[in-house]
Formats: sequence, C-alpha cells, structure tokens
Amino acid sequence: MRLVCLGVLTVLLGRFASAQRRPEQGATEIQLWTAGGHSVPGGRGYTGIWNAGLRYGWVLTEPHGPGFLAGRFEYAIEAVPAYLIFQPTNTAYGAGLNPLNLKWNFATRGHLVPYLELSGGTLFTTHSVPPGTSNVNFTPSAAFGAHFLGHKYAWTVEARYLHISNAGLDRLNPGVNTVEIKIGIGKFKGSQK
Repeated sequence: MRLVCLGVLTVLLGRFASAQRRPEQGATEIQLWTAGGHSVPGGRGYTGIWNAGLRYGWVLTEPHGPGFLAGRFEYAIEAVPAYLIFQPTNTAYGAGLNPLNLKWNFATRGHLVPYLELSGGTLFTTHSVPPGTSNVNFTPSAAFGAHFLGHKYAWTVEARYLHISNAGLDRLNPGVNTVEIKIGIGKFKGSQK
C-alpha cells in the first residue's frame, strides 16, 4: 500500500515539474490539501474535523469587475477520501465529494492571489454526524484565502466556514458548524498569453 501511495505521489509531483502559471483564463489547477478545525456556535458543539483531498479546477474567464474587485471565475471539483470527525461519543471516518466549487480569483499582478469561494458536496461517514442523525450529509461552505505563487508551486492558505447537515433527510437535523484552516500545495497549468 505504501508503494502504491508513493507511486501516486511521484506521478502527481512529476506533473508539477514545469514552471508555475498564474490563475489565467484557460489554466487548470491541481492541488493536494489538508484542513482541520473545530465546531463553533450554531449547531452541535465539541466536534473537531480533519480532512484531506485532491482538487482539480478550470479558470474559465478573463478578469471581470471594477477596480480591486476584478477577478477570474474558476470552477473546481474535489475528492475528499480522508475525513475524520471527532465527536464526544465517537470518531466518524468518512469520504466526500465536492462537485460544486465556485471560486473568484482576484486579478493581482504579484505573487499573492487572494480569492473567495462557495462550495457544496456530500459526505458519507461510518457513524452518524452529529450522533443520532444520519451518516449521509451535505457540506456547504464558504471560504476566503490566498495563493502564494512560487516558481514551481502555488501554496494555498484559507479560512473556511463548513456546515455539515443532512438537509432534512432525517427527522433530526441539528448540523455541525466548523471553522477550518486549509493548507494546500498545487499548480496552475495551461497556456498563458
């Protein structure tokens, strides 16, 4: 298993070997990331979360908008194969898929590219989250962050508000609200003007 993981990482990092691009129209983004956080008021408390995943995105537009609000629209999907939810009664293991990631990369000229993002997906866990509800949940979220563009890689740091709930699939739907810090390493690839 370790050999397979090492092989996958070698292939992914090999794809990162060319020079770093900016989030320009026509570019694609690939990123490995990890995030963690804790529950905040507004839902079930005393819950911690750690997750890790892979992101693939497409920068779809040229800069739009006035002045400092000008930016480029990006659409992305995320696979989240590692999800741990530390609850007072148990630890739930899970996996998720986020097919809806709408990102606004602000049009900057330097090595710092701030962004805003709205996301949504589904989470499947081994135990109900929160306890006594459902093991199938939805994960809407909102984030703000920044890409730090290096010569080969883009490092990403963001703060994310994540809501986990079953959206009424079960009669109980208290939800879990968390604030996470996410760190990623990735690359923007594609033709540039």
